[in-house]
Amino acid sequence: MEAHAAAEQHHGPPPANVSSRIDARVLGMLLFIGSEIMLFGSFFTAYFFVRVVNHDSWPAKGTHLPVFVAGINTAILVTSSFTMHWALTSIKRGNRAGMRAGLALTFFMGLTFLLTQIAEYSRIGFAPNDSAFATIFFSLTGLHGMHVFIGLLLLLAATIRAFRGHYTPEHHHGVEIPGIYWHFVDVMWIVVYVTVYVL
Repeated sequence: MEAHAAAEQHHGPPPANVSSRIDARVLGMLLFIGSEIMLFGSFFTAYFFVRVVNHDSWPAKGTHLPVFVAGINTAILVTSSFTMHWALTSIKRGNRAGMRAGLALTFFMGLTFLLTQIAEYSRIGFAPNDSAFATIFFSLTGLHGMHVFIGLLLLLAATIRAFRGHYTPEHHHGVEIPGIYWHFVDVMWIVVYVTVYVL
């Protein structure tokens, strides 16, 4: 009994495999995101060589990018980051209704983004094998779309668990970790949108 009490009052460093600053699950997600940034970096490198080194026209002659629709889609995705943040801060304060609403809104805005992107693919007017420009366009936006799809699966799981009452102010990593991933997806889309559609 005394040994147990002494262990509870221990104020030294944590065990060697445990960080006192960051949860292992959060650290795992951050490391995963780091690897995904490198993956996107390889695609941006290809974009750089096509557009800057080879001096290919962007977009290719005879093609037109849906800048306006992509801009609306960007606004939807950025807004979903705010609703995701709302969900997390709500559960930290014990507000289950706010968490559920935030997660549901985030999921449906992400789904709207993805469906709009797919619809634009069907009307874009060129195919991935038409030119180097087309290949890079579909590669970058398609890679991001796959990340949105994965994010939606994580959000769906978190939303279902939220409506089943699984989260508390003390145990909310099931909301926080998908949220970190979703913010990464949002930030990466802003980079893709500015690079591919605007510049």
